[in-house]
Order: sequence, then structure tokens, then C-alpha cells
Amino acid sequence: MKTNRSNKGFTLVEILIVVVILGILAAIVIPQFSQASSEARVSSIKSNLQMVRSQIELYKIQHNEALPGAGTLDFVDALTLQSDIDGATGTDYGPYMQKFPVNAILDVGSVIGEIVYGTTAPAVTADMGWNFNSTTGVFTALNAAALPGDEDW
Repeated sequence: MKTNRSNKGFTLVEILIVVVILGILAAIVIPQFSQASSEARVSSIKSNLQMVRSQIELYKIQHNEALPGAGTLDFVDALTLQSDIDGATGTDYGPYMQKFPVNAILDVGSVIGEIVYGTTAPAVTADMGWNFNSTTGVFTALNAAALPGDEDW
């Protein structure tokens, strides 16, 4: 008596070859995703810097060349709340932003370092995502040195 036996499974060698090929493909593709993620963070910071800097300029124009935070409102409140011509709470101007952006590299945003309205500036700490110098009006991202490319942030 003859029996027909058909093997419908894969051999161990065939499975190992497929696993090796998938491993090689994964080794090629995964670095590309991490690079794209880094590029997205850089792009996000550049976009946020451009937006905040343009809102600072608009604030200056509407507040007689005074920088945000020079009145009774602090820097973030001056850009996210309504204010009068003197930089105090009012309804004449603003808000310039709905919410203050987050630094995509450090994942922090609303705390600002180096606001120099008095004679001393607070020390930059790890919970600060942005830097605004009220003397020069320069707004930059903290930890920009860790990012590739444009140093003029």
C-alpha cells in the first residue's frame, strides 16, 4: 500500500534564510528612521524660532519698540495674552500666540532663560527650552550646539 504524503511546511533552512534577509533589511532601514526623526526636530525648532521671532517684532512695533516682558507681564504672558501699549494686561493688542512652543530637542518650552531686565540674569537650567536676552532682543533655542547644521539659531 502506497501512501501519498505531501509536506506543506517550510524547512528550517528556508526559515533561517528569511530571518537573515529580514535582519539585513531592518539594519538598513532603522538608521534612516532615526535620521528622519532628528531632521524633523531640527525643522520644528527652526520653524518655532522663526514664528517667535516674528511675533517679538510685531510686539515691538505695537508697543513703541518695547520688548515683550518689559511691562508688567512676563515674556511668555506678553506674547500669549492681550496687553495694552505699556505691556500691562489689557485688550488693545495680542495675543500673538495661542501657546508658547516647545523646544523639540529638550521637550520643554515655556521657561525662558537669560531674561535680562535687571542687572543679573538667572542661570540657565535643564528645565529651560529657550533663551531670550532682553538687552539685545535675541531669541534662541537652548542646546542648539547638539543639533547639526545651522548655528545661527
